[in-house]
Amino acid sequence: MVDVSQHKLVPEHILLEEEEVEEMLDEYDVKRTNLPKIKRTDPAAPDDAEAGDVIKIVRDSRTTDKAVTYRLVIE
Repeated sequence: MVDVSQHKLVPEHILLEEEEVEEMLDEYDVKRTNLPKIKRTDPAAPDDAEAGDVIKIVRDSRTTDKAVTYRLVIE
């Protein structure tokens, strides 16, 4: 079976620690529930991700070096 998360076209998915999540939420003045969602079963999500966790996704960008987005893990 192919590990989709290791494919070169899948951007890096990083599971954030709770402290990092709080800093990010304060910086952008948003609530956790306002973040876009990603299913726990998504092949690109880290294996140890659980509902309620936040994932940082780092993509290559043409206009900036890297584009960062955040997703809330849901069942």
